[in-house]
Amino acid sequence: MSTTPDESTHTENSEESPLADPDFRERLRELPPSAKLVAKVLEGDAPLSQGQLAEESLLPDRTVRYALNRLEESDLVGSRYSFHDARKQVYYLSH
Repeated sequence: MSTTPDESTHTENSEESPLADPDFRERLRELPPSAKLVAKVLEGDAPLSQGQLAEESLLPDRTVRYALNRLEESDLVGSRYSFHDARKQVYYLSH
């Protein structure tokens, strides 16, 4: 399976993860464990769809959806439509 460069490297190829940012970590600290796990999965492998996040994190779809909502409310995660399937959104850590 090949991915386009835009699908596999949305974090702008930055050498430093958003999780290394003290402000990002402080905002993440207030969120539930499921949101922290989803953020950690996105750190290593973004962008991912909700289904891919559920598969990678081993969390139920409903829990992933809740975690993504909490992350989006805190401006820690961004989303866009997938280039491969415009019906799906993919998620990534925002700076």
